[in-house]
Amino acid sequence: MAFAAMGKILNVDLSSGAIHEEAIPDAIYRTYLSGTGLAARILYDRIPAGADPLGPDNILGFTAGLLTGTPSYFTGRWSVVGKSPLTGTWGDANCGGSLAPAIKRNGYDGIFFRGISGNPVYLYVKNGRAELRDASHLWGKDAPDAEAMLTGEHGKGARVAVIGPAGERLSLISGISNDRGRMAARSGLGAVMGAKRLKAVVLDGKLRIPVHDAEAMKRLSRSCNRWVQMQPPFLSGRAMAYLGAFMRVLPTQMALDGMLYKIFLRKWGTTSMNQMSVEIGDAPVMNWKGSSADWGMGKSASVNPDNIKALEKAKYHCYACPLGCGGICVPKPGAPEVHKPEYESVLSLGGQCMNADLDSIFHMNELLNRAGMDTISAGGTISFAMECWEQGVLTKADTDGLELTWGNAAAMVALVEKMIRREGIGDVLADGVRRAAERIGKGAGQYAVHAGGQELPQHDGRNDPGFAVHYSVEPTPGRHTLGAQMYYEMFQLWKRVRHLPRPPLLYFKGRKYVADEEKAVTAAACSRYMALANASGLCLFGLFLGASRIPVFEWLNAATGWNRTPNDYLAAGERIHTLRQAFNVKHGIDPRANRLCDRAAGIPAQTRGANRGRTVAIAKMMSDYWRQFGWDPETGVPPPMEREAGKSGS
Repeated sequence: MAFAAMGKILNVDLSSGAIHEEAIPDAIYRTYLSGTGLAARILYDRIPAGADPLGPDNILGFTAGLLTGTPSYFTGRWSVVGKSPLTGTWGDANCGGSLAPAIKRNGYDGIFFRGISGNPVYLYVKNGRAELRDASHLWGKDAPDAEAMLTGEHGKGARVAVIGPAGERLSLISGISNDRGRMAARSGLGAVMGAKRLKAVVLDGKLRIPVHDAEAMKRLSRSCNRWVQMQPPFLSGRAMAYLGAFMRVLPTQMALDGMLYKIFLRKWGTTSMNQMSVEIGDAPVMNWKGSSADWGMGKSASVNPDNIKALEKAKYHCYACPLGCGGICVPKPGAPEVHKPEYESVLSLGGQCMNADLDSIFHMNELLNRAGMDTISAGGTISFAMECWEQGVLTKADTDGLELTWGNAAAMVALVEKMIRREGIGDVLADGVRRAAERIGKGAGQYAVHAGGQELPQHDGRNDPGFAVHYSVEPTPGRHTLGAQMYYEMFQLWKRVRHLPRPPLLYFKGRKYVADEEKAVTAAACSRYMALANASGLCLFGLFLGASRIPVFEWLNAATGWNRTPNDYLAAGERIHTLRQAFNVKHGIDPRANRLCDRAAGIPAQTRGANRGRTVAIAKMMSDYWRQFGWDPETGVPPPMEREAGKSGS
């Protein structure tokens, strides 16, 4: 590969200690690009069917996207991939921060681990020279402390991906951290790293990343940045809540332009939507059985975005990001600096558990970041336990004396600590709701909200059925970063791909629930686009600018020297998507089993709140979606010829 990609990967066998480079043929990049696309090909071919996700045959990969390190924006996401121990499916998670370019500056597009080390180790790579080093002194340290020790040993220029105690203890809801607690949290891949006794990956490289036409990329980037910097004055945080309440009672809604969300992100970060999402029915409440009627503006006022912004000491940007939605906060005078909790974390630990104590949310977010545990899954698991308590399924005898009443912040903090330590009831809950329901029995499964075993994020498919579809049909179930009806509106792909439908500017809300051909076409377009984005290292928030404002396709052509059309690139996204689905089929996964639970589909429908009376025709929407890819509409299985096409790109 002459441009954009580095043309090789690094393979590490932790059982034998062998390390070797592997050249990747150009045809692979042309077919799957890089990032998760390259990883899909490698993992599909090399992980044997039925492999134990925590065993030596599973492969754990760290990849950077095709555009990472080029003069483009929003291209600093790194991905971790493997067979998920949480769902048994294809697993991936991605994160911003500073690790992605460090992979390529060491000369690799990905680093892949197999085997299991006999003792804790970490991989150290400096300018392409790699070695495994003893990590006994790091084992047991939390993620930020271990990272600080490693940068102390190797210099501040070193970039670190590391697990905390949750990954070491094989929690199936653990993730992988970089930049002092920023998490690639989903799919439970921290447990895969822990099972391999791989504490960290430390990268320190300065190699050049080749680009076909750097000047053209810079011109494109300057044009994109003008949209990012456009920032008119906007409403207060409290007014956002009232706007949400007003939108809730309207029978209609407007197609969302991502420029509006960009303004929110730049002003507050992802917490901008905290109260507004509750009011419009986007944020689930009380383990998905409540609504804004239960956690209204009076209770959610504590997580008003202005309250959180007031604690922000400084904003930060991921690598190659001109927006900067991250923040460092000081929650109390004299307290240590912590990451600003994201929208997902605030509402998973807030409204989902009826918890209005912002101090406790900051504290739990920090505990989970340090332990390397997914805040979405942790919050979903706590709310599950609270409903089990409410229904008498769990009692004090089961919970080590904790009273898991709704909104009991002190009990939540204690429970998080127990989950991290795998102590008592914490051990029961440390692997997420599906495993916990199996262990508890007594009908607890009816309170476990998940898709394919993964706890659902804080976007309610009863408000936007597109979320319900993508939670159920994606090769990695239960993910909110892959598609939704409002994502399609913000992507504005119809401006670049002429056959894709343009949504009406104003429409009745009931239209969202009609399971028609157009819904399937737009959901499939989201999946293709996000597969392309994750192969390129792109950030979802950048894509929300709209396809005519963020020059994804032009950046790719300028970086590689290719001359492909948007349709060509979406076809590459479909190949990646098909190959990941084929991975699941190879490993015995029935795609129908990843369907989200009835409660989250509005079965039965809620009787009050923004989503009252709403039921998602999930079975038909899943079938229609699979038909868009030529897969069996009843089972979601790609036919053998399609699976081969996914492999070869033919």
